[in-house]
Amino acid sequence: MKKLLFFILILIVGCNGSNNAKVSLVGEAQGTYYSIIYFDAQERDFQIEIDSLLTDFDKSVSLWVPNSILSRINNNETDIEIDNYFIDNFNISKDVSEQTNGAFDFTIGKLIKAWGFGYDENKTIEPNMIDSLLNLSGYKKVKLEEGKIIKEDPRISFDFNAVAQGYSVDMIGLFLESKGISNYLIDIGGEVKAKGTKPDGIKWKVGIEKPAEHKNDSRDLEAVAELLDLSIATSGNYRKFYEEDGIRYSHTIDPKTGYPAKNTLLSVSVLHKSTAYADAYATALMVMGFEKAKSFVEKENDLEAFFIFSTEDSFETYATTGFKDVIIEEFE
Repeated sequence: MKKLLFFILILIVGCNGSNNAKVSLVGEAQGTYYSIIYFDAQERDFQIEIDSLLTDFDKSVSLWVPNSILSRINNNETDIEIDNYFIDNFNISKDVSEQTNGAFDFTIGKLIKAWGFGYDENKTIEPNMIDSLLNLSGYKKVKLEEGKIIKEDPRISFDFNAVAQGYSVDMIGLFLESKGISNYLIDIGGEVKAKGTKPDGIKWKVGIEKPAEHKNDSRDLEAVAELLDLSIATSGNYRKFYEEDGIRYSHTIDPKTGYPAKNTLLSVSVLHKSTAYADAYATALMVMGFEKAKSFVEKENDLEAFFIFSTEDSFETYATTGFKDVIIEEFE
C-alpha cells in the first residue's frame, strides 16, 4: 500500500486553550509515515491503540503481509473468513469502478506488479503480455456474495492500494470520534482528513505540492488549502515512475489499455467527505486525463478537484468551484 506522498502539512501549530491540549502522534504504517494531531482536554495518548488498529488493518488488506486476507484471496486459498475492513474496501473499490466506468479498477493487481509498481517492484512487462494480463482483470468479473469472493477467473488479483490508505485515515478518524475527540488532523502517507478546527477556531491548512521534474527535487508548494470536515487525497505521476531505455513509465495504469496512462495530467487533488473515496477518485481522474476528469468532477455533487497539467512550456492549474473556495493561497 505504499504510495507516493503529494501533500505537505503546514501551519498546523495553533494556540492551545487551557482546556484544549494538543496531542501530536508520529509513527510508521503501510510502508510510510503517519502524523496525527488532535485536541483533547484529558491529553490522552492513543498511539498504542492506533498502532494496533493499523496492524489489524494490514492483516486484512495489505499486500505486504503474506497471510493477510487480501493475499490469501489473491492466492485462492479456501476457508477464508473476510472481515469488515476487507468488505468495506471491496465495496468502495467496486463502487468507484462502476461510477468511473472502469477508469478505476481494483482487479489489475497482476498488471501493477508486472509494470514494477507492486509490492515487490518486479518489472517483467513485455508487449505480448498485455493482452493476457488484461484478460485477468475486470471489476465486472468479481463479486462479493454472502461473505465470499467470487471470481470468474481464479487468476484475477486484487490491489486495494488506491483506496486502503485513505480508508485507514477514515478508520482512525472514527476511532478518535469514539473517544469524544472532534477536532483532529490525520495524515497517513499524504492522505489527509481534517475534522473540526483548532481551539481558536482556525481551520486546518494543507499544502498541495508543485510538480517536480525529477524524483529527488525539492518539495515546493503550488497552493494552500484550508479544510473543515473534509478529506483530501492526491494522485500524481511526476515523482513515482521508473525509467528504462530512456522511457519514463508512470505508476498510474490505465485499466482499459494495460499501459501507464498517457495524458497531460501531472497530479489531481480531490476533496470528499470520505478519505477512501477521495483516494480512489484521485487515481481514476489521473487515468481519465484532464478534460474527461474535469467533466466528470463537475457533474458530481460530492467531488471537487484541483488539477495540475502540463503545457508545452510548463504547467497550468485548474480548480473546480468548490475547490476554489478552500484555496487560501497559490504560488507562482
